[in-house]
Amino acid sequence: MNLKNTCIAAIITACAAASPLLAETLRIGGNFPADHSSSQAIGRFAASVAEATGGDLDIASFPAMQLGGAKENVDQVRTGVIFGTWIGTAYLSRTVPELEAVSLPFAYPDRETAFRVIDGKVGTLLAEELAEQGFVALGWMELGSRNVTNSTRPIESVKDFGGLKIRLQPNETHLATFRAIGASPVSMGISEVYSALQQGVLDGQENPYSIIKSRQFEEVQTYLSDSNHFFDYIALVVNKRKFDRLSEEHQAALREAAAEAVAWQRAQAAAEDTAARQKLVEAGMTFTAIPEEVRGELRSLTAPVIEELKSRIDPAIIDAVLEEANS
Repeated sequence: MNLKNTCIAAIITACAAASPLLAETLRIGGNFPADHSSSQAIGRFAASVAEATGGDLDIASFPAMQLGGAKENVDQVRTGVIFGTWIGTAYLSRTVPELEAVSLPFAYPDRETAFRVIDGKVGTLLAEELAEQGFVALGWMELGSRNVTNSTRPIESVKDFGGLKIRLQPNETHLATFRAIGASPVSMGISEVYSALQQGVLDGQENPYSIIKSRQFEEVQTYLSDSNHFFDYIALVVNKRKFDRLSEEHQAALREAAAEAVAWQRAQAAAEDTAARQKLVEAGMTFTAIPEEVRGELRSLTAPVIEELKSRIDPAIIDAVLEEANS
């Protein structure tokens, strides 16, 4: 071997030994702020994957809409432009309508019930539906129980919802629920909500306490309730074609790292939810607890929403949600 060939061989050997050059970078984009528990969980997920694969896989996460909004992230994952996203299920329901089954109004009395539903048969059924649309579900984090805020009046009875212009996510079940209780729901991207509240275009919005606090809505809202009308999940999904091309060992590493990150996030979210409500009250918001009899009225008024949903998606999934939630 002459000197030239020896040099070429040495370069090839050096490149092969440089594991960072061989690492496969998998980009994951999200619309939650960088300090949100779900974004922090994705950071833990990335670290675990790198450790488990010896650096062969590099998860590059982009929170806070760095790669676009929620709709863009879903489209990017579906087409394979990016590997994955962590996102509220409402935004995925445009592509996989069956996800609306876990957004039934007033279905979950607490987070334990909500997770019993998604971790069982229902989660398996939804994973199958997601796979048909090109996604792999790696886990379900907590977005949380959604509660109404507004600057018009405290929510103490059903009639207090009347006519309120409330921002909701783009989910037909969510919108139909608020129409059924007399409100005027408005579908709007989260990035526009603060200014719409500030300018009086909206009377209010609904979100988990932690999101209300992180988005600083207490600066432009007066009244806070514990309506708990929906429980929302954050789905961690990835592109199925790209996932299937990975080795079985790498697929297993992703699933195990996701399970650990999801468990951590759920515990973190529960603690943050309680703390966030207290901070909102301390910041000057007026908190009003909705009486159980009023909650019962709201449940009755929204029962037709569930029946209508059965005409749009497989009723077996809805029945599975209700059966598990009431077990």
